[in-house]
Amino acid sequence: MATSTPSTVYSRDLGEELRKVRESSTDFTGAAFALRLGWDPSKVSTLERGKYCPSEIDLVQYLSMCGKDIDFFEDFKRRFRNAFEEYIVQVPDNLRTIAIAESTARKIMRYDSQTITGLVQTPEYADGVYRVAGLVTEERIPTLVQLRMERQAILRRHDRPICLFYIHENALRTQIGDAHVMEDQYLRLLFNVHMIRIIPADTPVIASSCALWEYEKAMSVAFIETDLANVFVQDPGAIVRTRLLFDRLAEVALDEEQSRSKLAEYVGGPREDLNGAGTRLA
Repeated sequence: MATSTPSTVYSRDLGEELRKVRESSTDFTGAAFALRLGWDPSKVSTLERGKYCPSEIDLVQYLSMCGKDIDFFEDFKRRFRNAFEEYIVQVPDNLRTIAIAESTARKIMRYDSQTITGLVQTPEYADGVYRVAGLVTEERIPTLVQLRMERQAILRRHDRPICLFYIHENALRTQIGDAHVMEDQYLRLLFNVHMIRIIPADTPVIASSCALWEYEKAMSVAFIETDLANVFVQDPGAIVRTRLLFDRLAEVALDEEQSRSKLAEYVGGPREDLNGAGTRLA
């Protein structure tokens, strides 16, 4: 029997990827695959759930049975080497691990200070954010916007995670695109106000945008998103500090009805007031 290891969001991502490799390359169920390898039946399941750190021999045997070559093996070996660390750093346009982390979470809390939270962005607003940032090529923007919209499907599931998004009023005042884009974005927030809490503009919050994902049977994950890297953290001390931040945000944020009223001000407000209140970014 494979010895279970506490999983990380990245190890679960890689385990899911291995499962897809098995299913696309063979006709074996997990149990039949384990039998062919001479493994305990639980070993394949534990590996594919990201709860087992495979040795090189494990990976060679698994991937060879799937018909994969040495280059494929070397790539997986490199990626699994750091999969169980408490701090995982990825390039910012790698959205697969983020999508898996969000889709399997029981609860999602997020704070954003400069832009609207991605899970409640409109396509036009998301497009404008990517263009303003200027960190990806123009031809890649439609794909990234589409992926962001697909991630929002978790909010429409019957078993959707509990979500609470803290958005600083400065993000509402920062104009992305034209007045029509902002009007539609404000309406989207108003429609989802049951999971939105606005931090008033005159309330200082000394913290970077971040998220906290909580799970039924896995350790919580803190997530920090920057222009240069995405960082996934499972260090217990960091998780405690992240929870303290969200406790602080809960203290200073407007409640649901107050947030609704604040958003309503922006929905009907004249565009010249918006332009004067903040920075126009597109």
